[in-house]
This record gives sequence, structure tokens and C-alpha cells, in this order.
Amino acid sequence: MHEQQLPSWADPSVNPADLDAQGMSRRGLLRRAGLFGAAFALGSAATPAFASSGKRGFGGDDPRLAYLVGDHHVHSVYSHDAKYTFSQQAQAAARYGLDWMVFNEHSNFGHAYYGAKMEHAEIVKARAENPRQLIFQGLEWYIPAAEHCTVFAAPGPHETDLLTQFELAYDGKLLGYTEGSAGAADTARNEAHAVKAIKWLAEQRRSGYVDDVLVIANHPLRLGIDSPHEMRGWRDAAPEIMIGMEGAPGAQGAALPGWRGATSIRGEYENKPSAQSWSGYPTDAYLTYGGFDWATATVGGLWDSMLAEGSLFSITTNSDNHRTVFDTWKNGDWPAGQNFDNTGKLPDPVNTDTPQPGSDFWPGEFSRTHVGVTRYGYRAVMAGLRAGRVWLDHGHLVDGLDVRVKRDCDAGRGVTLGGRLRVRKGERITLYVTVTSASRTNPQGILPELAHVDVIRGAVRGPVSDRDGWKAPDTRVVQTKDVSGRKGTYTLRIPLTAGDESFYVRLRGSDGKRHGTGYLGASVDPHGPIPHEPGNGDPWADTWFYSNPVFVDVAGA
Repeated sequence: MHEQQLPSWADPSVNPADLDAQGMSRRGLLRRAGLFGAAFALGSAATPAFASSGKRGFGGDDPRLAYLVGDHHVHSVYSHDAKYTFSQQAQAAARYGLDWMVFNEHSNFGHAYYGAKMEHAEIVKARAENPRQLIFQGLEWYIPAAEHCTVFAAPGPHETDLLTQFELAYDGKLLGYTEGSAGAADTARNEAHAVKAIKWLAEQRRSGYVDDVLVIANHPLRLGIDSPHEMRGWRDAAPEIMIGMEGAPGAQGAALPGWRGATSIRGEYENKPSAQSWSGYPTDAYLTYGGFDWATATVGGLWDSMLAEGSLFSITTNSDNHRTVFDTWKNGDWPAGQNFDNTGKLPDPVNTDTPQPGSDFWPGEFSRTHVGVTRYGYRAVMAGLRAGRVWLDHGHLVDGLDVRVKRDCDAGRGVTLGGRLRVRKGERITLYVTVTSASRTNPQGILPELAHVDVIRGAVRGPVSDRDGWKAPDTRVVQTKDVSGRKGTYTLRIPLTAGDESFYVRLRGSDGKRHGTGYLGASVDPHGPIPHEPGNGDPWADTWFYSNPVFVDVAGA
């Protein structure tokens, strides 16, 4: 593999004068984490990358982290419904500050038989041409009986073969295993095949066929066909492989006023329940709330019900880029006799100088997933995702977020996102939230301002008896911090007390421009995200951040 260079903001040889304001901000965060230069390139033996904090007895002390910005859901000419070349996507990602990205092309017979190998050659070329980016090859898997997933592997000799074998053996669309309605003859078989698929990936990792592989569920409530019991089944099949879901879908430009029409919704969440949908979801579940999927945006909802079992299930956000809003490129024309099924690749796009239909932003332009690492590299990103050291934002709302929970009697750094802190009943602990405000205008020309930070707390009750349950009745917003007007880097200190039960805390915040009573009522979420009216969903005017949870395990609970 070619030599991997550090991102410009992390490279001491890059003059600070050559960095923009955000690059300088990120360099400052890296320096404060003690990871600048060689420490970030090589890792530090003094701070093992992902120490398992709660397993050494009480307390815990996680390493300092740098956060790499990425997008796990990007399409190119190797997807039948997209249009951009690898070069166009990589250049856009670099322009908007992405450190890592996954090309996850749609499964398709043309892709499996022809496109995947050609795509890999371009991946290798793109890695060489963009040595400051981490570029993964992936697949958008059509889950049997359900929606889509991102599947991606660490670079290595078998990364393409793994994806192709998986595509042909386990893809619901290619196998015709799409039936998922309740009581249908094939539904049980199809759902079981999805579980087998995830177990197969886990075995490839265990055997060393690939160094690493991860799966993330995409736009889970767009069609309502990912039932709670299916999502729990995928997670439980191999939680080290099936690590989470999109908390917010791509297509965030779908409802820009006057663009796609009067019925448009952010994320293209414009569907109604069908025979394939799980009947337990309310109609409101098919909408986005502040641009986020209902499963994530509802405090005390589906995501919280899974976290309340005591198991990590991460969230992400991404562009799902197929066709960028206001872009002027169109698909090229097919030569006679050629199509996607017999080539596996679309013709390169052609510039028209006229805006073309689209719902998406470029990778990194609006949606960003931040992954905590102690070194720079492919496997470090995957390890960070698996560990749950993840927070997300829209509209470049904040430059940095560091979250720690620690016992008041401990002197260390405490436990961070995705981690577990062991405490005794009645012990006093503190949640530390360090925010670095936005240092420059975002791609829309707006200087984002964070208005509030919400602390969400939920009791951990263990595995559920009802695998289709989607409520966590003991989860709610327990505190809101007004941070309007605060600039630079500042730390919120929020006292917590360990009661009789283990619990988790997670964070959310927004620009404060659009909110209302949460889906499960004001006593649960008094100022949460809300749907926009159809056709009038300017995403830049309603931006949020979300973090993964930190678990607090109470001894004897």
C-alpha cells in the first residue's frame, strides 16, 4: 500500500499559514490531546488506542482522542443510480474537510460481476492520488426482508473478494429475498438469512481473511421495514460487526424551499406505511425530526430502547451522495449495446451548466461523523467506530466535542463516548462536556452558533422480553444548558449521582432555531427536534449535534 500521509491540519510540516480557520481549530484540538505529529502518525504506547475502561475495577481512564471526520455512505459511477466519478467525490470530500470516506456502491448483478473489480482499481488509484484521505471500499447491502446497510472492510488483499462473495451469497435483492411482511411465507427465511450474513462476516474477521469489517444500517425508518426485532437480531448476531445505524440519513437537501416540490421532506423520508412495513410504527415515524431519523430523534424511542438494554448501538450521519443539489452535471449517454447490467459502471458524467435534479450535499458539506482515535489510519477509524467514540453534527455546528464521565474521587480523564464507568451506589460523578465552537462560516456562509446542550439520561434494565418494543420509559432530558453566545473552547460540568440502577447519558444540542415538544411528550423532551412542513425544510436553518452514550454501571444493580 502507498505511504499514508497525515491530514494537513495534523502534519507539523504544513505551515499554519496554509491552514484555514477550521484547520487551525482542529490542529489546536490535536495539540491539546497530545497527539500532534509523530504521536498521531505512529500511535503512543503510553496510551493504548482503546483501553477497555470498566474492566479494571472501579473508575476508568480513557486516552485523549483526536476526532477524524468522515462519511460512510458515498456513491459513484459504480452505483446504478448515481453519477459522479471517484475523483469528483474525493475532491469534494477534501474541500469540505473529510479525513475518511466509504464508497458503498449499491449491490447489483452488474456490480458483482463487473463493477466491483474495476471499482477496486479506482480505489487504489484514489488512495494514491489522495494520500491525506482514508478511502474505504464498501457495499450498500440490500438486507433480506429489510432496508440497506453499509458494509466495508479494512484495506487488504481480500477486501474486494469479501464484498463480492458477500454480495452474491447474502444480498436480498440479488437473491429475491425481499419479502418481509408479517405472516408471509418467506419472511422468516429472509430474516434468518440476514442474521446468517452478519455471522458470516464475523467469521471472516475471526479467521483473518480480512483485518476488519463493519456493518451500519442505513436510513432505518425511511420505509418502516426495519422492525425492532430485526435490528436487535442483527446487533446480537455479532455486535462487533453490526455496530449501529444512521441516526440521520443523507439527502438532507431534499426539502430546500422551491427545489424538489411541495411534498419534499429532508432525507427523502416521503413514504407511507406499506404491506412490507412493520405495523407497530406510527405514521409519524416515517418523517425526519430536525433532519434526524425518528428512531434516533425520539427521546425514549427506539434507539433509547436498545441502549436501555445496556448494549452499545452507535449512530452516524452521512451524505448518501448520489446527486448534489444545484449541481450542473448529468449522466453521460450509454454507447450502443451497453447498460449497467453488462458493464457495472455508468458512463462518466457531462457538465450541462444547468442545475440538475438532486437531494444531496457533497460528502462533508453538511453531514459529518466524528470518530475518536489515538492515531491516524484505516484500522484506527474502524476501531473508533466499533468502540462507539462517535458524535455527529449537521451544518458544521461545532468544531469539537469531548465528553467524559468520571467519579469525583478520581484524578484521571474518565470514560468517554461508547465507554463504561463502574461506580458504587450513591457515588458522586461528574459529566464533563468540552465544546469548541465553530471557528469559521460553514459552506452556506453561516457562522454556526450552538444555543443549548441537552443531557439525556436513561435507566439500563437489561435485555427486553419484547423484541419489538421501541420505548424506553425511563429515558428523558434531565438537564438543558444554555450556551448561547459562548465562543472558543469551554467545559460544562454537570453533576450526576449513581442511584440504584445502572444508566447511560447521551448528549444533543442545536442552533435553537426550530424545536418543540418531543414525540413522547414535554415531560420526556420539552424542547426537541420537530418535523418541518413539506417542501419547506431548509436544513441550514435547523442544525443539531448528537453524541453516542456513556454507560455507568452501578455495582450490585
